[in-house]
Amino acid sequence: MLTKHNSIQRDQIEMIALEQLVPTNHLVRKIESAIDFSFIYDLVKDMYSELGRPSIDPVILIKLTFIQYTFGIRSMRKTIEEIETNMAYRWFLGYGFHDKVPHFSTFGKNYERRFKDTDLFEQIFYRILKQAMEKKLISTEHVFIDSTHVKASANKRKFEKKVVRKETRSYQERLQEEINQDREDHGKKPIPQEKFDKEESKEIKVS
Repeated sequence: MLTKHNSIQRDQIEMIALEQLVPTNHLVRKIESAIDFSFIYDLVKDMYSELGRPSIDPVILIKLTFIQYTFGIRSMRKTIEEIETNMAYRWFLGYGFHDKVPHFSTFGKNYERRFKDTDLFEQIFYRILKQAMEKKLISTEHVFIDSTHVKASANKRKFEKKVVRKETRSYQERLQEEINQDREDHGKKPIPQEKFDKEESKEIKVS
């Protein structure tokens, strides 16, 4: 029997909380439960001034990048676009239905001001990615880099650390390329690319 759905409820008003729209088994809930992002505040506090305009919360800034990375979104611009309508992403960021998502250019400016000429982003992203792998939220088999470029090690833990380091630096390079392209499109000088030629054996220090 052919049935037509003739009742259009697009204008229906409901009393509902964002919490109710995110499935209990959604990956963002698992990440939020497993990873404590609060360590970021202590790491970046010296990069902020007491004066001037309010900035993007540094935890939100990093969570934006982690959404892009974890869900394989092709660009930060596209990530921000998807957060506008994706309730799970909004929940993860702590945003409500009507909170304004930062514009890509705002994201780029905040990234430049906090992380230019430092290894802070690398420290933070490495620590989060490492925790995610330790909690089995992300597998080394599913990272974006070609793991064949990482020298194999009989020590599984040591090998995973190498993969995480390479993946962190690879992601940061891609992110900076996108930010620089946007700056050039708007007639601004690109941010000098950070050097990613550190020795493979050198550990990123995390507390």
